Amino acid sequence: MIEKKKKKNKAKAIIVGGSVAGVSCAHALTSAGWEVVVLEKTRTAPTGSPTGAGLGLDPTAQQLIGSWLGHPQLLQQATLPLTIDQNQATDSATKVSWTLTRDEEFNFRAAHWADLHGLLYNALPRDIFFWGHQFLSFTISEDKSSVKVKAKVLRNDEIIEIDGNLLVAADGCLSLIRQSCLPDIKLRYSGYSAWRGVLDFSGKEASETITGIRKVYPDLGKCLYFDLSSGTHSALYELPNKRLNWIFYINQPEPDIKGNSVTMKVNEDMINDMIQEAEKVWVPEFVRVMKETKNPFLNAIYDCDPLRQIFWDNVVLIGDAAHPTSPHGLRSTNMSILDAAVLGKSLDKWGLENLQSALEEYQSIRLPVTSKQVLHSRQLGRIKQGLDLPNREPFDPKKATPEDCTDLQQKNMPFFSVIPSLIDSMLRSV
Repeated sequence: MIEKKKKKNKAKAIIVGGSVAGVSCAHALTSAGWEVVVLEKTRTAPTGSPTGAGLGLDPTAQQLIGSWLGHPQLLQQATLPLTIDQNQATDSATKVSWTLTRDEEFNFRAAHWADLHGLLYNALPRDIFFWGHQFLSFTISEDKSSVKVKAKVLRNDEIIEIDGNLLVAADGCLSLIRQSCLPDIKLRYSGYSAWRGVLDFSGKEASETITGIRKVYPDLGKCLYFDLSSGTHSALYELPNKRLNWIFYINQPEPDIKGNSVTMKVNEDMINDMIQEAEKVWVPEFVRVMKETKNPFLNAIYDCDPLRQIFWDNVVLIGDAAHPTSPHGLRSTNMSILDAAVLGKSLDKWGLENLQSALEEYQSIRLPVTSKQVLHSRQLGRIKQGLDLPNREPFDPKKATPEDCTDLQQKNMPFFSVIPSLIDSMLRSV
């Protein structure tokens, strides 16, 4: 009877969104002694699926993931080192490239989204996940002690209600929960979109495509390459299990996106047009990688002006729901993981009886950092795409000064290596 009573009184969080932000939050809040349920509209767990593409994990995110998994070597085995951050220019006419800047102390690691998600998901109890449940709405009790969430079960259209003490919005950059709290906040289109793809070269290590790309990009396997040309740039790095991740940014008008996703449906004609554009700019070895990639996809790049607050009563935003960002600072996943960790430690420190104090601390730690990082990433993207910026000429890689080149480096991101004291003490004890 005592055990049942304890369980009944346990603080409960309802997390909406089962992507990396959501599963990270489930780890952090479980570690803080909270009961959690995760609602995700995707009908089944994406375990083993090729969903998503590559990402880079900073040292803090690596440590946090290791602490949640309990076996840091699992993350090491599922990632490759990114010890070098290199920006280089390519002359589109001659296809000659030269290095603009090179940082050999870039201690990130490269992962495929599905691999990272699988690691985090498999280390959690299965019964906390409600797959195929679409969030509909929430209401907060009059005394602000609880929150009730309505969701639709997609397999039978049944409407269910779940009660908890805290609602965590981990539902991405198009967050419905953020929209209900801040209906006037709109996403800002960057002026460009990104073609993305992952080439699986398993069994083709000796092919002309792979030997050719390794000759042109000799540090693949440990280097994050950025190629800059006039009005465009690209990224290339290796992923575990014989895969290459590439991105090609193209300036274009805002697309007409339907549905709750910034990923656009593409057809063969669009892919062929993209390849033709790539052939005008990039070296043939890189274009060949693009051509041989199955199912490339197109993301419209959005961000959002920094929010002034990220919690209301029993509702809190984390990850892209709290700070939609462009990808140029490799921040999205890393911010989500640190958001989750700080939220978990704040809840652990203050307890359910001081929930508002916990959420205020979370906001005071994260909001100043993420706000500056979102704006820096925005600026970095506009520099690399050769777009207008206040008080400076559009960036031209052919005329780049040493000062211009320094601006390209990832390590100039605000708070690049700063760990909140709340988290630092935790990591030191791991």
